[in-house]
Parts: sequence; structure tokens; C-alpha cells
Amino acid sequence: MTTSEMFTEFLSNLAIANGASITSKYEAITSALNRQFRDTDSKTANSLQVGSYGRWTGINGISDLDMLYIMPSSKWDDYKDGRQSQLLDDTKDAIKSRYPTTTVKKDRLVVQAIYSDFMVEVQPVFELEDGSFKYPDTYDGGSWKVTKPREEITAMKEFVDQKNKNLRKLSKMARAWKNRCGVGIGGLLIDTLAYNFLKSSTDYDNRSVAYYGYMCRDFFEYLSNEPNKDYYLALGSNQRVNVKSKFQRKAKKAYNNCVEAIDAGDSSSAHKKWKKVFGRSFPAAATQKSKSSAHAFRDTEEFIEDLHPIDIKYNLSLECEVSQNGFREALLGTLLAKRMRLQAKKKLKFYISNINVPEGYELKWKVLNRGPVAESRDCIRGQIVPDSGHEKKDETTNFNGEHIVECYAIQNNVVVARDKILVPIQ
Repeated sequence: MTTSEMFTEFLSNLAIANGASITSKYEAITSALNRQFRDTDSKTANSLQVGSYGRWTGINGISDLDMLYIMPSSKWDDYKDGRQSQLLDDTKDAIKSRYPTTTVKKDRLVVQAIYSDFMVEVQPVFELEDGSFKYPDTYDGGSWKVTKPREEITAMKEFVDQKNKNLRKLSKMARAWKNRCGVGIGGLLIDTLAYNFLKSSTDYDNRSVAYYGYMCRDFFEYLSNEPNKDYYLALGSNQRVNVKSKFQRKAKKAYNNCVEAIDAGDSSSAHKKWKKVFGRSFPAAATQKSKSSAHAFRDTEEFIEDLHPIDIKYNLSLECEVSQNGFREALLGTLLAKRMRLQAKKKLKFYISNINVPEGYELKWKVLNRGPVAESRDCIRGQIVPDSGHEKKDETTNFNGEHIVECYAIQNNVVVARDKILVPIQ
């Protein structure tokens, strides 16, 4: 498979598969709100699809869908004086009364309509003369703030046309990377970073899919060299987009993997190297050789993508305490930083050292063994199992090889944070 064919299939795999269901939910919510506030049944009038879906940069598995409902200007007097919370209550009640079996919640800024595999966040707004919108913020007594999504959508469209549609495609591939590597950054920040990168150079103004490997390589190098910032100015609107997670270190790793993948050319090994960057959405080689091991073993590995949609937006960090005969020796991160491999017969306690997922999540773990010893013992494992309730996983270093421990935080059936640790044992 050529590089062009690889990336063409990759982008096809990223296409949103449940677009009809998403459209149906948008229309249902719009109809409910029009019935409440305008006494009409229109499924499309007075609403605006915003966020990644509205900018056409979302990918399959997208879980947070953003929608503005434009309130009648005649209702402003009903809510303007400290009644931000009431506006959200009325929005929630309108959706709930029309669809009583749907889970509907009020949050600080929005009303959430929660479905089996995604959530629509509805923000009631009042339109201003310049095309921007006032929206209610219920924090600390309530206030009105301004958002400018139309300017972001317009800037995206105009720049897409200028850059041979490469901005949207780069944004989609960057989302696959952050979902694969557990980078907790939002969609608007990804789109802004991709926009800034392409704006800084003319190298990819007219490039075709054959050059997407180079474009991704250079984009990750650009990210890895970015200074630490608290925020960026969003494309089009120039509104602040906060940086919730540092991305430079993981971008540098992605850059190195891109270099190796490009060096591998069109060979079957290139697919594996690109998968290290983008995950299972990147196509496998057309033909796969049989297992080289002389020992028969069961391929028991499971993949989180087969169980839940993935839309990483929070941070989760794993650490591991290494001990032997009851005595702690070091943290695994410290040993790996010194390029040390573990000896056998040590005890490993994996635990979450940092997590910022809001309450109401569940954890799952995966322990995968690789190498000839694991295969000869028929012990590659790789099953995904629920957490015991203690947010930790105890293991031992029983045999040589490469071992991987991964943890997933799941909320509303969607993986929203993940991290993994490689455990080299000799």
C-alpha cells in the first residue's frame, strides 16, 4: 500500500459513522425548544451546530456535540437581570417534557442531553447585532458572556479553501493522535494549533494526500517546539482557548515516530509505525505474515476502541511502585528515566498519580505481555477488565519481555482519559 493509499484509507476510517443519529438528535432538541419558546415545530430554525462537528473537524467517536439555540429577542427581558440559571432550567424542562426518557442535566453553561454514545450540550443564547451571542454563565451568582462561533466557522472554511482542504484533514488526524496518546486538549485548541501551523508556512498550501506523512511530521515538530502557554487565541474569533494539558512531550514522541514511519516508506512496517502515532484507525498492512513464534498461543488481546467510543479531553497519569520482599525500591518512572530494565520477581503496584476527570467515571485496565516468552507460555493476556474499586492494579515481573499496562477513564460510556506504562523486564 502506498503512502497515499494509507492516508486516504486512514481519513476514511476517521469519518463520523453515526451522522444520521447525530442529526436526528439535533433536530429533536431544536423542535422541542422551538415548541417551547416560539410555538413552532421547526427542526432546523433558530439553532446552530458549533464545536468540532460544526467546523467539520470532528472524527468518528465524537462524544460532545455543541449546539446553540437562538432565543427570541422578545425573551431578553425575562432573563436579563440575574436569571441565567432560570434560562437553563427552562431549556432543560422544554427538552425533558418533550423527551421524558432522555437524561437531561443542567451544567454551569449548558444543558446536557445524554444519549447512549454521545451528548449534546445545548447553550441558549441571545444574538447581538454583530452576529456574536450572549450566553448565560451561572457561576457565582450569574453573568452574561459573549461567544463568536460564526467567526471560527467562517475562518475555518476560508482557510480550508486556501490550503487545499488540508486544515480540516490535519485537524482530524491530530484528533486521532490525541485519542491514541491520551492528550487532554480540546477540539478548538487542536483546530487553532493546526491553523497556526499551516499559516506559518506555505509548504502544504497545495499538497496532496501523498505528502500527509510529511505534513504530520512537521506539525508534531511544530507542537513540540511550542512554548508553554496558558491559552491561545482561537482562529477567527481571537477568543481565549485555555491549555488544559501540556502536549509538547507527546508531540515530540509522535514526531520521532513519524520520522521512522516515513523512513519505512511503503513497507508493511510503515503501517505499524504510523499506528504508534494514530492508533487503530490507521490501516494495517494489506498482508500480514503469520506469527513468527514456534509456540501456539491464543491471541487474547482486546481493544478499548471495540468497547467504547474514544474522545480524550481530560488527563490521567499512571505511576508504578516497584518493590521486592516487601521493600520499596523506586518508582518505575524513575527507573525508566535511567534506562533501566526490571529484573524478575519484583512486585509492581500501578496507581493513578493524577486525574482531572469530573466525578462519575469508571476505570478499566489492560495488561498486555509481548515477546517469545509470553507466547511460549500462552500468556499474552490483554483483556480489558474493570477496576476493583481501589484505582490500582497489582502485578509481578514474572518473565522477560515487553509488558504494557494501560488504564482508561470512562464517562457516559465514552473513554475521556487514558494513560499507559511500558514495563521492560529482563
